Amino acid sequence: MDAERAREFMRAHHRAVLATVRSDGRPQLSPVTVGVDDAGRVLISTRETAVKTKNLVRDPRASLCVMNDQFYGDWVQAEGVAEIIHLPEAMELLVDYYRLVSGEHPDWDDYRNAMIRDQRVIVAITITRAGPDRSG
Repeated sequence: MDAERAREFMRAHHRAVLATVRSDGRPQLSPVTVGVDDAGRVLISTRETAVKTKNLVRDPRASLCVMNDQFYGDWVQAEGVAEIIHLPEAMELLVDYYRLVSGEHPDWDDYRNAMIRDQRVIVAITITRAGPDRSG
């Protein structure tokens, strides 16, 4: 599967599990919601203090398993390199992310204040490999 096909799947399906690498080399898994920006990066909103954020700062390799809403059925795996974008630079990406995943917010000022209060960051993943290429 090529990266563009994986991105198309993620534009329609937002439920995923993110795998990062712990300091001892073991995987750390987190359920996340994903969106895809105009540049083709996979976007995830998380907190500055989250374990996944700390793991990605140390080792930017990231893997995603993105599932359809019914869980069983179509899915994609994508791997790539993550960049952490901090506030204040992340604010407009956080707004874009919300729109990609949930549509319009009823109060954007309240949303922006919550992003600051919660110390939100954007994880932007550039896909380097996607699959599956076969089943069975």
